[in-house]
Amino acid sequence: MTYKYKTKGTCAAEISFDIDGDIITNIKFLGGCNGNLKAISTLLEGKTVDYIEQKLKGNTCGWKQTSCADQLAIAVRTAYEQQKSQN
Repeated sequence: MTYKYKTKGTCAAEISFDIDGDIITNIKFLGGCNGNLKAISTLLEGKTVDYIEQKLKGNTCGWKQTSCADQLAIAVRTAYEQQKSQN
């Protein structure tokens, strides 16, 4: 299932990814720091929701309370919980 998440408080406006069970693939950011976000996407390809959340949740960017990485952690957990409730 492809999931799209509208970010809050970051330069990236949206994150999309595929979720199958708890495995995340095909992560793409709309906006943000292109090179860094491509690297994050590559490094996290095929990882689990728990892994991504453990590594990225709470990461901040400068003076902001969140970051693109933190928003990804929130997005994958939200998608996972939504997927579970539909089954």
